[in-house]
Amino acid sequence: MNRLIDWLAALGAMTRQALADWGYGARLFIRLLVMSGTALRRFGLVRDQVHFLGNYSLAIITVSGLFVGFVLGLQGYYTLQRYGSAEALGLLVALSLVRELGPVVAALLFAGRAGASLTAEIGLMRAGEQLTALEMMAVDPVQRILAPRFVGGVIALPLLTAVFSAVGILGGYAVGVLLIGVDSGSFWSQMQSGVDVWKDVGNGMVKSVVFGVAVTFIALLQGYVAQPTPEGVASATTRSVVVSSLSVLGLDFILTTMMFSI
Repeated sequence: MNRLIDWLAALGAMTRQALADWGYGARLFIRLLVMSGTALRRFGLVRDQVHFLGNYSLAIITVSGLFVGFVLGLQGYYTLQRYGSAEALGLLVALSLVRELGPVVAALLFAGRAGASLTAEIGLMRAGEQLTALEMMAVDPVQRILAPRFVGGVIALPLLTAVFSAVGILGGYAVGVLLIGVDSGSFWSQMQSGVDVWKDVGNGMVKSVVFGVAVTFIALLQGYVAQPTPEGVASATTRSVVVSSLSVLGLDFILTTMMFSI
C-alpha cells in the first residue's frame, strides 16, 4: 500500500511539474509575440540576428538542397520511366521540394545549426549571470535579448527554405536534363503548368513560417531555462535539437493534413 501511495505521489509531482513547465513556456511565448512589434522597431538588432541565423546557415542549406535535388532527379527519373512519364520529372522535383522537403529539411537543418547556437548562447548568458545583471539594471532580458532573436529566426527560416527549394530544383535539372537527357522544355513546362503558386508554394511558405516560430521559440526557451552549469547548457542544447526536430515533424503532419487533404 505504501508503495502505491509513493508511486501516486511521484506521478502527481511529475504531472504538476509538467503542467508548470507548459504554463511557463506558454507565458513566455505570449510575451515574445507581444514584444515582436517592439523588437521590429529596433531594426538593427533584428537585422543582426537575421544575419547570424540566416547567413551563417546558408552554406549548409545550399549544399543540402543541391544534393537533395540530385537524389530527387535521379530517383524520380527511374520511377517515372517505368510508367513512361519521364517528362514529368520537373513537376515531381518541384512539388516534392516546395510542398514537403524544402520546408521540413530546411527546418531540421536550421534546428541543428541555428537552434543549437541560440540555445547555447542564451544558456551561457544564464550561466554567466548576464541575464540576471540585465534584470538588476531594470532591463527586461526577454525584450532585449530574446525578442530580437525570435523575430530574426522567424524571418530567416522562410528565406532559407526558398533558397533550399530553388537550389534543389536546379539540382534536379542538372541530373535529369544535363546528365540523363530529359527534354529541357518538358522539364520546365510540366513544372510551370503543374505547380500552383498559392496552393503549393504559398502553403510551403506558411509551413516554413510555422516551423520558424516553433524552432526558434524552443531554442530560446531551452536556453532561457537552462541550468547555469556547463552540464546544464550542454543538456539544454541537446534537448533543443531533439524537441525542435520532433516538433517540426509533428507540425508537418498536422499542416499537411489541413492544407492538402481537404
